[in-house]
Amino acid sequence: MDEAEGIDSEREHRERRSRRNRRRTLIRSIYLLPSMATLGNAICGFASIYVASLVHQRVSDPWTVYFAEHSFPIAAYLIFLAMFFDAIDGRLARFTRHTTDFGGQLDSLADVISFGVAPAILMLQITRNLSGLVPDMWGVELPFTISRAIWAIGAVYACCAAVRLARFNVSNEHGEQHHFSFLGLPSPAAGGAVAAWVLMCTAFQGYADRYQAGQDGWIVSFLQHAYVYSLIALPLITLAVGLLMVSTLRYAHVVNRYLRGRKSIATLVGMIILGGVVVALHRYAIALAILAYVLWGVIGYLMGRFRKPSIPQPSHDS
Repeated sequence: MDEAEGIDSEREHRERRSRRNRRRTLIRSIYLLPSMATLGNAICGFASIYVASLVHQRVSDPWTVYFAEHSFPIAAYLIFLAMFFDAIDGRLARFTRHTTDFGGQLDSLADVISFGVAPAILMLQITRNLSGLVPDMWGVELPFTISRAIWAIGAVYACCAAVRLARFNVSNEHGEQHHFSFLGLPSPAAGGAVAAWVLMCTAFQGYADRYQAGQDGWIVSFLQHAYVYSLIALPLITLAVGLLMVSTLRYAHVVNRYLRGRKSIATLVGMIILGGVVVALHRYAIALAILAYVLWGVIGYLMGRFRKPSIPQPSHDS
């Protein structure tokens, strides 16, 4: 009888130890989720750089051929996928109650790749088309100094992103109560602005090629000019958002400030309609939405500078 009780006790001990080990494994797996999302952000940025570089290479693999034929839009979509991972890693960290300084540092390192280097490389690769488009359209050669200036803009943008993220690291505080606004344009918004503008450029090019087959001359001419002008504007936009990242302008955290909490029925209907427009015309709607957000901080700063200070009324208390 004593031997049987000893066997049962040993079995219960092993079962309790097994349950504790499974619980520890589950907890460790949950704690790894934020870091895995952050690494997903870095992988998307690295993949965007790789895909953007395929356009000038000869490949034989069918998947790589497809990526090479649609390199610029795919590279832009990968930056938006990186934005998704960047948005959820902080949520996962707060959900698991495991926010650490290590996670914050890893997040910034991933952001440097996805929103600092990848958009700059994408801008440099797509603007290489200007050297062939400008002579065909206007009959003039693109000056050599222009290509060097575009390269310098890409380098300035990458440096501004690194400075922006370093500044964020030294001043960051944990908790959503500290994240209702940003000092300077957030790096995901800057990278998203470049990626969204690239999507709009490729949309103009795609429609021009489509109408070319239909022999609609004036439509083709309009779309080709729109494509060239949008490419010319891309380096300027890249430079502008890069400088805004290291500025002292305040930008609101849209999710924490405006999208959290209960909303009225009219607000929800408006959000659904807006979401439908973005899905249907996403190549144009996303570009315009992000540029509106970029200008939001500039307009708010100018309004604050030129707004007349309120004059306090004299007190009539006896």
